[in-house]
Amino acid sequence: MESIDLLKIAAAVFALTLAIVGHEIMHGWVAYMYGDNTAKNAGRLSINPISHIDLVGTILVPAALYFVPILLGSESGFLFGWAKPVPINMRTVVDRAGYNGAMQVDLAGIVYNFTLAAIASIVLINLSRPTDADSLLYIFAYLFILQSVIINVVLGVFNLLPIPQFDGAHFLMHLSLKYRINSVAEFFYKNERYGIIIVLIVLMTPLKDYLLLMPVQTILKLLLS
Repeated sequence: MESIDLLKIAAAVFALTLAIVGHEIMHGWVAYMYGDNTAKNAGRLSINPISHIDLVGTILVPAALYFVPILLGSESGFLFGWAKPVPINMRTVVDRAGYNGAMQVDLAGIVYNFTLAAIASIVLINLSRPTDADSLLYIFAYLFILQSVIINVVLGVFNLLPIPQFDGAHFLMHLSLKYRINSVAEFFYKNERYGIIIVLIVLMTPLKDYLLLMPVQTILKLLLS
């Protein structure tokens, strides 16, 4: 494997780690701002990635998305993954800040991802594309920033989807509870166990083109234009 290939993998791994770990920390941090110490007491506000690793979401799924296309003779696909959800006592948040506070907790990770993508895109458009004459450090930095834009947009878009267990569904649950449309919240709650199955279906079928790739490409064009 060439050194550039290794740099691409390393840049993608670092960018994905920063994206998913920061995403989870932001959920816990916003909850902490509203009086919930659960994540803090569990040590889940730490930037140490080891405390956030999920075997399936942090390792197996990203590895499969990256290497399986290569083994099949095509270019590697986009990277996507997730970390262990931070523990949150949402009842404490609701008691302190109502359902508006709960919805802010739900969206905190998504806001983090889109903000990071926007910052990285500003840096990227002011960098020159690396050439063979550039140092490996510069090439790695460029690839890391590029992957940070792409990965954070992918994570932001995916988490907006109303898939049980994911942020978009949690937001709709608390929004429906705010307006006392309990049937919507009950639907998502009862189907949480199917969330991962739905994720895999989306990733392995043409649904990903409409639900994920198209909005991701649109946002990337806006950020990198």
